[in-house]
Amino acid sequence: MSIRPQYARAIMAGRKKYELRRIHGVPPIEEGSIIIVYASGNVKSIIGEFQAKRVIQATPEKIWSIASKPGSGVGEDAWQYIRGAKRAIAIEVGFRRLYERPVTLEEIRRIIPGWNPPFSYTILEPGNPIYELLIKRLRRRQHQL
Repeated sequence: MSIRPQYARAIMAGRKKYELRRIHGVPPIEEGSIIIVYASGNVKSIIGEFQAKRVIQATPEKIWSIASKPGSGVGEDAWQYIRGAKRAIAIEVGFRRLYERPVTLEEIRRIIPGWNPPFSYTILEPGNPIYELLIKRLRRRQHQL
């Protein structure tokens, strides 16, 4: 899942409790799924992962009423992002793993030439090279939070 650096850091630090997404043509995220965090922007690295503790699918208004509570770490900019969508999701952050060393886009492309991070997110199927070549190795050197 591609996440702006400031929000990726907030998730990994435990300050952001929900990640909000518009729903548009990608398979749904299921509760219990492991979300691989690609920090976009100037970071351009896979930095860790978190468990989708709970996934709520609803109208943007309903999602906002759930995810914008004090202490959730979700700001007004998240509302600007989901408003106007027909449906949105709130992914509640469960356990988190911060990888000991981020893996940069440049490093990923040395292993998987031409790889691009997803615009929003993608589902990694068994045998996917990102999972097989990178994530399994990263998990051996990580900090569970």
